[in-house]
Amino acid sequence: MAPPPIASAPPSDSVILDMREAFRRNDRPRLAALLPQARGHALEPWAAYWELKARLEEASPLEVQDFVARYPNTYQEDRLRNDWLLVSGKRRDWAAFDAHYPQFRMRDDREVRCFAVASAIYQGRAVAPEAAEQVRTDWFAQRDLDDGCLLAAGALHQAGQLPYQDLWKKARLAIEANRPTLARAAVELDAPDVGAEVAQIQSSPIRYLTARLPVVTRKRQELVTLALIKLATADPDQAAAQMEGRWASQLSPEERNWVWGVIGKSAALKLHEGAAGHFAKITRHHDLSDDLLAWKVRAALRQGQWRAVQDAVQAMSDEARRDPAWTYWLARAQLAQARSDLDRTQARQLLEGIAGYGGFYEKLAQEELGRPITAPPAPPPLTQAERDWARRHIGLNRGLLAIALGLRSEGVREWNYWTNLHSPGGKPDRELYAAADLACQHQVWDRCINTSERTKGFIDFAQRFPMPHRDAVVRQSQAIGLDPAYVYGLIRQESRFIMDARSHVGASGLMQIMPATARWTARKIGLEGFTPGQINDRDTNILIGTSYLKLALDEFRGSMPLAAAAYNAGPGRPRNWRNGPVLEGAIWAENIPFGETRDYVKKVLSNTTDYAAYLTGQPQSLKNRLGTVGPAPVDEPVLTKDLP
Repeated sequence: MAPPPIASAPPSDSVILDMREAFRRNDRPRLAALLPQARGHALEPWAAYWELKARLEEASPLEVQDFVARYPNTYQEDRLRNDWLLVSGKRRDWAAFDAHYPQFRMRDDREVRCFAVASAIYQGRAVAPEAAEQVRTDWFAQRDLDDGCLLAAGALHQAGQLPYQDLWKKARLAIEANRPTLARAAVELDAPDVGAEVAQIQSSPIRYLTARLPVVTRKRQELVTLALIKLATADPDQAAAQMEGRWASQLSPEERNWVWGVIGKSAALKLHEGAAGHFAKITRHHDLSDDLLAWKVRAALRQGQWRAVQDAVQAMSDEARRDPAWTYWLARAQLAQARSDLDRTQARQLLEGIAGYGGFYEKLAQEELGRPITAPPAPPPLTQAERDWARRHIGLNRGLLAIALGLRSEGVREWNYWTNLHSPGGKPDRELYAAADLACQHQVWDRCINTSERTKGFIDFAQRFPMPHRDAVVRQSQAIGLDPAYVYGLIRQESRFIMDARSHVGASGLMQIMPATARWTARKIGLEGFTPGQINDRDTNILIGTSYLKLALDEFRGSMPLAAAAYNAGPGRPRNWRNGPVLEGAIWAENIPFGETRDYVKKVLSNTTDYAAYLTGQPQSLKNRLGTVGPAPVDEPVLTKDLP
């Protein structure tokens, strides 16, 4: 009698971790050897994806088709399809591209979208106006050169669906963003013979400008415009002098307006009080990009020029005007200039459109309407059937398992696919609610928060503003005189409560502390025996993070926006940014020159207000927390001169 078969052991988690490491090293033989051992593991689709992705350039279409058939309706299937579409596009293999593109569910890759339009043009198919506009939008947003969007832009230009003005507009945006390679590529789509001059402009715009003979061609005008833009990004005053002394008369009105817009933006980024004056030289606001108009709004706010605020916002695209920031400031501008009840009613209608339980400007709109900020009522609780749906969802569980094994990047991408990208528009509210609850139960707080934030019809504050480690945070905050809501508001923005979070610059832990800052703070508070390895210890991280925040708050005499800016960008910058006129806190925050810090301060203060409403059960004011910001009094001493 034959012995019974020996049951094979289930695949070990270590096989998956080994394969991830082999994928990082691009060790193809190791991936191939390990893949059979991963069969049957819950993360097998990831293992198979890594093995095929590592050799995709040499893989056959049949291997790709076999993968798609083996792992249907998974994130990994659609991600590999994305990768194969990029390979096919770069090979100009339009038959292979067209065979897979209709099944591509996520549609989240800009270059793939561009390749789809290029494929249509090169095969003689008509391109719908909305598809051409999407390429234009994607190309303008691109910060690094890629093959797909450059190819599609060139093809659309040749087909007469992308005018030469857009090619030069892309070059302007690239020069301003210090992307000379991207600028040259855009210019050469229209004028291959002058592409080399872009390098000269990048190297020394003033030399280019002072060496030029009078402008006699359209291309020369455009190149001079690029040189003035490049000069303005470094020295707006010198660019303004060039405009006033020689070049304004030789440019078109549209070119002049754009250059003055960049000069104004550059001056506004440096917080020069003359920025509004540069913007005032613009004769037609619709010649500017939404970004330049946004900086005109900021400069006008610093000067209290409400008519200029209104004009700039009204010239923005429909999409930009829907941003709560510009809706709010348009309403404020209209209120400041109101001459009748009708004017005030129209402004209040704008505020009503954004007021509610939302972000920074939604709260400010609510307060402008005279309504204090309170925690919203909880939605109807999840049913058992809804909880069971999330608990049994294979993709969500695969994401949570990957995160639990330390494969956070993979787990987050898998989770986001199932909540955001698998179906057009994402999941309905109740399914998002159940998915967020599942993440909360597993204490995967970043997915809990991010998924909960996607619900549109209701808000669950307990999900959106969780308070893990509550005893430790509240105890330490109160011990040193900090508002626990402020600490929670900062942690939520810094790490989403991920204990081992690490930023690209090396900040670590719940409160994202840099090693040098941690060592300085430990010495300052007399923490004996501190070593950098303790940064990720929960209590040590909270102790050092709150201690540093308290020192920053004391340094800025209790100003929450200034202290938050110091926590993110270091104290030296907000010391400089506060100089100038005394501003209401919201205007000061909107004028922070660093986009990351500007966003950070607004979100931390908004979070703080929500946490305070939740912790206290009492109405709150974001405006009170923002206060006013202006120069430090001449006789105000610096409390901590070496605050890092």
